[in-house]
Amino acid sequence: MTTADKLTASRIILAPVFFAAFLLYRSGLVPPLPVLVAMWLLFIYMEVSDLLDGMAARASSTVSDFGKLFDPFADVLARLTYFLCFAIDGIMPLWILLLVLYREYSIMFLRMLLTRRGISMGARSGGKAKAVLYMSAGLLSLAVVTLREYTALPGLAAAETLTMVAYALAAILSVVSFIDYVAQFRKLTAA
Repeated sequence: MTTADKLTASRIILAPVFFAAFLLYRSGLVPPLPVLVAMWLLFIYMEVSDLLDGMAARASSTVSDFGKLFDPFADVLARLTYFLCFAIDGIMPLWILLLVLYREYSIMFLRMLLTRRGISMGARSGGKAKAVLYMSAGLLSLAVVTLREYTALPGLAAAETLTMVAYALAAILSVVSFIDYVAQFRKLTAA
């Protein structure tokens, strides 16, 4: 495995750790501060590693068809994991989670169909913009979790409003980028 692939794989390994930390936090069996700190560190690492793995692959000239599929797969697992946590907490609307699930699994299916033809479809610009919105919505959601725990901190109402806006924009961009991927799929299969 290349350095980029190892960074990508770390997201797959850490996503269930984030989920376990979230469940531990919700259980109330431990003081909230250390678990919230762990959730923040895991979230930040997963998102930063998403930036670094592509940079590492390009810097070392190890961009591969495998990496073009492995990276978005790891991204989806990590983001769906924390979105599930935030949906359980009532922060992410369930209909948006369902829309995201449909979009992500549909894109994976299209990529699998292309792979059977020996074609790899990497990330598209709309997909990258969607990823930024997913990350922003996740970041804001984690801020809401933290602010709900520490009610003495100001900004909960603003964070909740910004989070809803981020989720709404992410839902819209999910649909728009899905349409772009379908158009690209048709273009690649028409040849």
